[in-house]
Amino acid sequence: MVSQPATKSIRWTTQDIELLPQNEWTTYEIIDGELFVTRSPHRRHQQAAGKIYSALDIWSTQSGLGEAIFAPGLVLSEADNVIPDVVWVSKAKLKLIEDESGHLTRVPELVIEVLSSGSENMRRDREAKLKLYSVQGAQEYWIADRFLKQLEVYRRENTRLALVQTLTVDDTLSSPLLPGFACQVGQFFS
Repeated sequence: MVSQPATKSIRWTTQDIELLPQNEWTTYEIIDGELFVTRSPHRRHQQAAGKIYSALDIWSTQSGLGEAIFAPGLVLSEADNVIPDVVWVSKAKLKLIEDESGHLTRVPELVIEVLSSGSENMRRDREAKLKLYSVQGAQEYWIADRFLKQLEVYRRENTRLALVQTLTVDDTLSSPLLPGFACQVGQFFS
């Protein structure tokens, strides 16, 4: 019997990304050493992300409790480097996790991803990023599905993020993480 040599999968790092060609149409993310390459999102993807950001930004300004950030770089480790669509972070935590270059070195309390078409994109957001944000300590993770016009809300239950509700366009979104925040899910997809 002849044994086959074990193949090692390539593990990408933050330094590897810095060597790749940079342009405004390509995004590189690494999750557990796996490289994900995506092109610029669809206009409707950006509109949904912008509307979610806007709602959180208005609430943040009024409440003074934190900050909504559009497409921040999360450099969590050499093998985990992602760019979520929107995050919300409390003022206290932001002081602890922002580095000199403006990257966040730990996951904020709330992370939001808007789904893009394609099975690889959906797998990344629904599986790889859900696991990453869960392991890294996010309190909530929202997945906005612009195709089905719904929002999945994952909340920390013990040691992991678990799906607690799926909201449709007529439902009102609120969160114990964001006291007094409420908006109709449909406004994200109009």
